[in-house]
Amino acid sequence: MSETQAAARPVEPTGRGHEGVARNRILDAASELIYSNGIRGTSADRIIEAAGITKVTFYRHFRTKTDLVVAYLERQAAMERAAFESARADVEAAQALENIAGFIGIASCMPGFRGCAFINAAAETPDADDPVRLVVDTHRRWTRDLFAGIAEEAGVADPEKTARQLMMLRDGAMVGGYLGEPDEISETLQGAFLAALASPSRTS
Repeated sequence: MSETQAAARPVEPTGRGHEGVARNRILDAASELIYSNGIRGTSADRIIEAAGITKVTFYRHFRTKTDLVVAYLERQAAMERAAFESARADVEAAQALENIAGFIGIASCMPGFRGCAFINAAAETPDADDPVRLVVDTHRRWTRDLFAGIAEEAGVADPEKTARQLMMLRDGAMVGGYLGEPDEISETLQGAFLAALASPSRTS
């Protein structure tokens, strides 16, 4: 049996350790397929096939497709938060924004980039009370709070207003990733971020 055939063969994990492996395999497959094809364009059967597991294993971990999408977005949020927190660690506000802009520039121009996973998910989920939208809103609020904290450290008079500006710039850069180059996106976003910090609303 080839490695490809072995990977495609359904498995029925047993034991707690194997259960964790199976869950990660499902999330790995779901992350790739949902990001590339959208929530509605990705069926549970397609994820099951890509993960190489049985339906019993799939539904043991995720009772509904919504549960899986929520887990996928929570995983994405955790990775993005870790990257942003690392970019902010032990540096001044301006450098933190430059670091974050660099990360966004690289991420938005990677092969297979299809925009912001959270904006994409929100576009497919019109109900504001849907669990998927709640995850999206929670992560965007966390990001906005991060920007507000950076703005406050920089001495901006209205950190919340500046944070909203920074969020809009971030969203625009993610869209620009379809058309630009990583260095171009990073440089442009860095300049826009720093201009927001240097606005007349800055305190003395």
